[in-house]
Amino acid sequence: MSLIATAEDVAVPRLAAEESVHRIELRAVAKVFDGGDTDPVQAVAPTDFTVASGEFVSIVGPSGCGKSTVLNMVAGLFDPTAGEIRINGTAVSDRRSFCAYMFQRDLLLPWRTIRDNVALGIEILGTPKGVARSKAEVLLRRFGLGAFVDKRPAQLSGGMRQRAALMRTLLCPREILLLDEPFGALDALTRANMQEWLLEVWEQDHRTVLFITHDVEEALFLSDRVLVMSARPGSIKLEVPVRVPRPRSRKVTTSESFNKLKEKVLESIHDESVKAMSET
Repeated sequence: MSLIATAEDVAVPRLAAEESVHRIELRAVAKVFDGGDTDPVQAVAPTDFTVASGEFVSIVGPSGCGKSTVLNMVAGLFDPTAGEIRINGTAVSDRRSFCAYMFQRDLLLPWRTIRDNVALGIEILGTPKGVARSKAEVLLRRFGLGAFVDKRPAQLSGGMRQRAALMRTLLCPREILLLDEPFGALDALTRANMQEWLLEVWEQDHRTVLFITHDVEEALFLSDRVLVMSARPGSIKLEVPVRVPRPRSRKVTTSESFNKLKEKVLESIHDESVKAMSET
């Protein structure tokens, strides 16, 4: 069996959606958590936004504003208290079948090789183990980890482990990628390298991405649009289109136009952080 990567080897089935239909659409979505012995906590106020097919959208905002809660609702890990989430124009109850989700930590299993860790997601979905391992190896070789397929996670750097975790997510046959601060635990240099690598991967298949981060520069560098959430209970208070040509290099982050966008987003987040502190 050849392990030279081809587009067919790692192709993602296209979901049945017209190009004019938003992949993700939130309509007045809100979330209230039961406080148990205390008052209920409203994490997300009624919120509306869309993500188009093949679009890369990031959400930023002050700590505790509900960014991850929004992502978890889109992923179908729990349902909104109010409102409606549409996938490909239709309200669906099992949103998990449309989305591949990556958490903040790599969550690689220490006793499995990197190949077997990357294969795990599609194994769980029913792919025979041998086929899953072959597909995982194709992806690892395609994206620079071919020499480490038989290594254990403890033998890899943090950036390599995170890359393997992202490959596990990419291998799942889902058109929508939900990424919750996937580079948050990395050092600055490794994080910058991972951002460039993610863009390279995304440029090849243009899956729909909803990305959560605290890093404004990261959000602007990666995204077509950046959504800024208000302080809790969070809702979308600002939408910033990022009209920076693609493909992008790190040089764009020093341009005047990029830094004006960064200043605008940071000012909006600062205002919300001040508001949150004044209300505590």
